[in-house]
Amino acid sequence: MSTLQRSTVDEATEQSPDVRAAPPLVPASAERGRGGGRGFSSALRGGGRLAGLDGLRTVAVLLVIVYHVQPDLVPGGSVGVDVFFTISGFVITRLLIGEYARTGGIRLWSFYRRRWLRLMPALLVMCAVTALLSLSFALPLFRGAWVAAALAAGSVVNLVRAGDSGAYSDLTAPLSHTWSLGVEEQFYLAWPLLLLVLLRHATARVVLACVAVLCVLPALWRTVLWDPTAVHRIYNGPDTRADQLLIGALLALVLARLRADDPRLAALRRWAGRLCWPALAVLGLIAWQIPITEVNGWNPAWYTVGFLATALLTACLIAALELCPRSWPTRLLSLSAMVWIGRNLSYGMYLWHYPVIRLLHDLGVRGDALLQTGLAATFAAALASYALVERPLLRRGRSRVRRVEPVVATGPGAPVL
Repeated sequence: MSTLQRSTVDEATEQSPDVRAAPPLVPASAERGRGGGRGFSSALRGGGRLAGLDGLRTVAVLLVIVYHVQPDLVPGGSVGVDVFFTISGFVITRLLIGEYARTGGIRLWSFYRRRWLRLMPALLVMCAVTALLSLSFALPLFRGAWVAAALAAGSVVNLVRAGDSGAYSDLTAPLSHTWSLGVEEQFYLAWPLLLLVLLRHATARVVLACVAVLCVLPALWRTVLWDPTAVHRIYNGPDTRADQLLIGALLALVLARLRADDPRLAALRRWAGRLCWPALAVLGLIAWQIPITEVNGWNPAWYTVGFLATALLTACLIAALELCPRSWPTRLLSLSAMVWIGRNLSYGMYLWHYPVIRLLHDLGVRGDALLQTGLAATFAAALASYALVERPLLRRGRSRVRRVEPVVATGPGAPVL
């Protein structure tokens, strides 16, 4: 299979056949020989997944789970969601810009189909199980589960929560953790369209400038909106959290733009290596000490620029994972167990942890036993989801794309499907 075909297969499933650090950026001579990549020549490299990025996913989802069980241990554990946002923006944009550099277009329908297959079947199964259990158990968790399941399946939980000025509505309570999936899926709908327009009508340099401006706008918008009664609006809104995804997208574009012989890439690699440990330490300190979602954490500093700062810290980590494969943070986050969980189970663990933990709590499990039992049950549910739902669909998508003829690069005016 050619490199181009293999890259297309990996994009279709967003699961590479193996996990490894990305190879060096393509040399300038190779870039010229392959058509220059339409201003994003380094996107032509055929690298696989970043192992450390999967390890970072594992850390992030564990922080969220521990926070939901024992918030006193990690009052700021919800920062794991912020980390997920920036990772998602980076990974999705890396795929999109790679396709554009090769073909001069982005197949939007194919992208949306891949996203649906990756996210929605597992989400729908979790929603269906929760709703069906409400018919069998008279437990607090399952009160209103049908409504919550419908809202989660429609990816609008975040919009409902954003409209609550006081306490959160009971409508979303059974599956309230799916608010973050709503933010991501709304971003996935809008971002490829906007990025394609920018790529088609602007130079690579102007694209980078426009995305950089877009990264700042949500922070300014949060400053305009800020009021203690607008906390839910700011925390859940797709517009007010877009900068965290866009920072990841900007990093992907910068790395795709810089050639291997560009001195700015060397400077970026040097600074990423220097800042990765401090960034990891500050993120850990936030998780350990800063109560983000509690009432005493509703402060203007965090809810205006704090989200942007968290995204920048995460971007430093991602840059180090990409550019400094021998650094200690990269090696730490690339441990095989962490990589395997992050690659295969992190999404399922996030999906299932909230209903599983609430169910155990309603059944009388408390204290340390709730954390231990909850982690074990969540892991088992995620493993079942991966084996019975996610993996079969990924294999089906991979085999379907392998039957497709090699992609033929087209000019900038090629039609987009």
